[in-house]
Amino acid sequence: MAPRPHSGNNSHRNRRAMEPSMRRSLAFFLFMALCLSVPAALAQSGLRTEGDIASAQNAYEAEVPVNSQGDADRNGALARALGAVLGKLSGDRSAMTRPGVAQALRSARDMVESYDYRQDQSVSASGAPSFRTMLVARFRQDDVDGLVAALGLPVWPQPRPKPVVWMAIDDGSGPRLVGVQQANAARPLLDRAIERGFRLGLPGGGAAEQALVGAIWRQDTAAIARASARYAPPMQLVGKLYRASGGGWMADWVFVDDGRELARWSTRDGDARRAMAGGADGAADALVKRYAKAPVTGAAGTYRIRVSGLRTAADYLRVAATLQSVPVVRSVVPVQASGDRLELDLELMSGLQGLNRMLGADAALQPVAPPAEGAPASTTAEYRVR
Repeated sequence: MAPRPHSGNNSHRNRRAMEPSMRRSLAFFLFMALCLSVPAALAQSGLRTEGDIASAQNAYEAEVPVNSQGDADRNGALARALGAVLGKLSGDRSAMTRPGVAQALRSARDMVESYDYRQDQSVSASGAPSFRTMLVARFRQDDVDGLVAALGLPVWPQPRPKPVVWMAIDDGSGPRLVGVQQANAARPLLDRAIERGFRLGLPGGGAAEQALVGAIWRQDTAAIARASARYAPPMQLVGKLYRASGGGWMADWVFVDDGRELARWSTRDGDARRAMAGGADGAADALVKRYAKAPVTGAAGTYRIRVSGLRTAADYLRVAATLQSVPVVRSVVPVQASGDRLELDLELMSGLQGLNRMLGADAALQPVAPPAEGAPASTTAEYRVR
């Protein structure tokens, strides 16, 4: 596999430590620090060799359409790409509606490892060619993992299972099994599963398996489970797609995990592809409900922290830059300063646990003594300048 493109640009500000004779108040320097913007470096794509096509390869990569390669379109696309990555990592299709996620997506460009563009060509029903530009974004795993933990999104562990799809389609000429030889017919279902962060497999489709069409149509999950014993894992997505009365398409689904029925649902749509894709959504929802776990992050709100070890203007700037770079921090309000200490009120999208996860071990600001479990929200948490 070709190496990933990797390059970047950084902007720096030269700062001088304040001289002892010109020392000013801590609050003044903090105010100045918080007013400064700290531009983030954005990794960009490098050159590609001919025939090397950009595409998303893992859970921390995503591709989204863009109108152009301009800065404005790219920044919006990076936010959508990060949203797609969060959706894949959590498996939760409502992840974008959770508190703090929309605000966190504004910092997507700060988490980018690299990005590239791809031009897709297709042909319309009239035979005219059409083109679509796709942005392929790759995000830094540590940054994204920290964001997921800080926001309290459910985590669907890796590696993930690859259930077997036992699907029969009746377009009016009788039901037929979809096996690996008919993979293109199941492409909407398989692609939607990838978007949800997992993969589905198809049976080989031999004569014995073709004979299971009746069991699929009856949704005889026991018979399907026996036939599926040769495949791993012991998970089956059983579905039948047929023309609905009154028009459109109907799909009935059952998801089974090790002989236990986890979910049963139906999808109806005028487009057979969308009705089929609903099978992947239901399977993902069932798997996330059973296996995903949400980390403990604490409730959103305003928390007071006390920072010690502030001795120079550079220390204030580093603290301000650190707080500005953490997506869960909505606002910072200085409260009081004394000696080398400063108290701040932080409005957070999560609790202090979420903030600490996002700070990481190398941040300029480090927790010293977090409030004890069960302590009131008004308790001051201790931090120090690293």
